Amino acid sequence: MLGGRPANHNLRDHAPSEPMSQTDPHHLTSKLMKWFDASGRGNLPWRDAPCGARDPYRVWLAEIMLQQTTVAAVIPYFLDFTARWPDVKALAASDADDVMRAWAGLGYYARARNMLKCARHVAGERQGAFPRDEADLRALPGIGPYTAAAIAAIAFNGSAAPVDGNVIRVLSRLYAIADIMPANKAKIGEVATRLLPKERSGDFAEALMDLGATVCKPKSPDCAACPWEADCQANLADEAAAYPKKAPKKDKPTRRGWAVWMERADGAVLLERRPDKGLLGGMMGFPTTPWVVVGQETELDAAQAAQAMGVGSDWRIVDGLVHHTFTHFHLELRILKTHLKIVPREGIWCPRADLDAQALPTVMKKIARLAC
Repeated sequence: MLGGRPANHNLRDHAPSEPMSQTDPHHLTSKLMKWFDASGRGNLPWRDAPCGARDPYRVWLAEIMLQQTTVAAVIPYFLDFTARWPDVKALAASDADDVMRAWAGLGYYARARNMLKCARHVAGERQGAFPRDEADLRALPGIGPYTAAAIAAIAFNGSAAPVDGNVIRVLSRLYAIADIMPANKAKIGEVATRLLPKERSGDFAEALMDLGATVCKPKSPDCAACPWEADCQANLADEAAAYPKKAPKKDKPTRRGWAVWMERADGAVLLERRPDKGLLGGMMGFPTTPWVVVGQETELDAAQAAQAMGVGSDWRIVDGLVHHTFTHFHLELRILKTHLKIVPREGIWCPRADLDAQALPTVMKKIARLAC
């Protein structure tokens, strides 16, 4: 049993590097599992069978899609993917452009590229069977420590404790772990492992995730509905919303650049594939200049941008700006519009009516809306 302190003790007096609990870990886990059985999210499409009996393909696909993406956003994509490609071999045999089109709008496109690489590896090198071991799972493209632990626990009921943002929030509050993120992640992993039951490891993983998603929310935790209300050190100190501790956010820089809408007389528009490496790698889009950091790099004027993109002299600037925010920076794009027929740079001429069928990322869709 972990050491404890009376409920009215000032929790800020103890060292943040030594998480404590008033309750035996097994008792805490029992409370959590009873709550999960009564209140867990049972209506998610990837939870179509008990943990340990699920299709590892569906577990893996959901976990890849859920990285840095909300459940609400993922559900329609998951249903579409599993309808089109019901197993890993079907996905592995698919055309990459079809996969990217199906993924378009979900963001973080490197996930889709690595997902297809992983599917082809599992289908070809492992005869369609995902490995059960965490280390073997981590060796697959696009699978990191969290995803490997989640697949091992949820698909195979392996002894693994995945740690995502929900788990970090719940356990940092439960033990009042004051270490600043992401330095607290290793400690959270130790705590999660300590609470891990010998059986139902997959349910335990999902219980922690569900508790964080539905009760132990970031800004307005519903402590009265929590099975750990009487055990949570942050709650007892009336400081639940103060955890997890985060470093002050850095201001996001702004980048600027130019895009070009090149249209032929028949209405077809030039698209080109971006380089495989880098932001939006491998995606189709409109030609752009490099995106430079405002105040740190030299910005191109319209004439320089037109020359750099091979537009020629017959062009105009489209009124308005395209604004888009990526994880690490804000982006502002101006658009040049030309009706000249030019030789595409490894591109395709796409009829305007077919643009919606292309795998265009959100920022490129914004360009199309402003330029049309």
